[in-house]
Amino acid sequence: MELQKNKVCGIDVHKRFLIATILFRDGKKDTQRFSVTLEDLLKFRDWVIENGCEQVAIESTGIYWHPVHSVLEGKIDLIVANSYKIKHTPGRKTDVGDSEWIAELCLNGMIEPSRIFPKDDRELRRLTRAREGYVKQMTQEKNKIHQSLDSACIKLASVISDIFGKSGCIS
Repeated sequence: MELQKNKVCGIDVHKRFLIATILFRDGKKDTQRFSVTLEDLLKFRDWVIENGCEQVAIESTGIYWHPVHSVLEGKIDLIVANSYKIKHTPGRKTDVGDSEWIAELCLNGMIEPSRIFPKDDRELRRLTRAREGYVKQMTQEKNKIHQSLDSACIKLASVISDIFGKSGCIS
């Protein structure tokens, strides 16, 4: 059984700002709004640490959680929660209400953390995915050139084995 926490922080993150609620076991709350500039994120981190939060929970909304994760990584226990699994009841929602809801789920140990790869692995995955994208774009462009040449009745394949290889280079 997971140990109960006494003080946690729930974050509702958006493109330009985040709403954070520190929730105490006795029900006391402290909510603040921060922009997502580096300066404000560092103020947010300091605020969380100064208040002695045991854990921070954030909803994995698009890519907006990445800067918050980067600032808090290694400083405090952070849970990135799957948005689908922590949805609140339908109806009138507010940013403050959402951050309080996330904090309440965190306080009671009801959030299953998303899998976040270690920093080195994340960087390798980012580079690998970027390379895959570049190779795909290059292949698409080569296919367009082949198609344009074929539609213009320029049949280089009968003369050159690969127009983009050594035999296709003009020296």
